[in-house]
Amino acid sequence: MKAGHELIAQERKEHFAKNEYTLESDKKHNSKGQLAKAAASLAYLHVNDHSPTSRTYPPDGWELKLWEKMCNKDYKDRLIIAGALIAAEIDRIQNI
Repeated sequence: MKAGHELIAQERKEHFAKNEYTLESDKKHNSKGQLAKAAASLAYLHVNDHSPTSRTYPPDGWELKLWEKMCNKDYKDRLIIAGALIAAEIDRIQNI
């Protein structure tokens, strides 16, 4: 079984490879704290939280379908994504 930091690193790599996100695109499209806000929202959703209000609004400029897909993941997967989003935000602020 992989450790948490390994799962987060793997998710972050997928941001680049599978989803084609880049540091430049994060700098351009997520300059208003969207990555951190998304991470906080995903981590805050409780294990069995299926309330539509917690999933209604994606971060500014994010596609609703993508946001809903992330919100519908199980708790552990949402935490992994949240960790990768925090890493992305750290990378973004270190490179502005």
